[in-house]
Amino acid sequence: MTKTRIYLDTTVPSAYYDERAPDRQRLTRQFWTERLPGFKAVISDIVLLEVRDTPDAEKRAKMEELVNGFDILVFSEEADSLAQEYVKRGIFPEKYTSDANHAAIAVVNGVGYLMSWNFEHLVKVKTRREVNLVYLLNNLGRTCLALPKSARHVMAMPLSIERIQPGQCADGIWPD
Repeated sequence: MTKTRIYLDTTVPSAYYDERAPDRQRLTRQFWTERLPGFKAVISDIVLLEVRDTPDAEKRAKMEELVNGFDILVFSEEADSLAQEYVKRGIFPEKYTSDANHAAIAVVNGVGYLMSWNFEHLVKVKTRREVNLVYLLNNLGRTCLALPKSARHVMAMPLSIERIQPGQCADGIWPD
């Protein structure tokens, strides 16, 4: 059986080593060891660039090692066009186009889930709903923007996007 792909934006490997947010670090590490092996993890060339821009050399090296071996998706013209549409529609602020880029890469590559800890722009409910609307308007398939609220939600993420019922992931929140 083919594993469902999950796109990890830069906030996920960063949280793995972020001691300033111990609850998020614990949840990220739990996800990494208990759930991530059930998925096919992917990142993008943008994630690699952002990791390489990490000022702390020790953390940067650890993050590079953590994502080593993941498939790398390329920020294509199609993804750029979709990201520009997100910005044009006001889904993402223009100064945060990198967030729109992450969402667009996941969508154009048919990735089942996009996981992020970016509360402000990428995974807030309004953004998830509007991104899903763009998916529908452009017949782009389905990608869930995921921010599990707790360890219980991390453990409840279906391993296959096909098992998600219509509307279940419409706002990216896993049902109780």
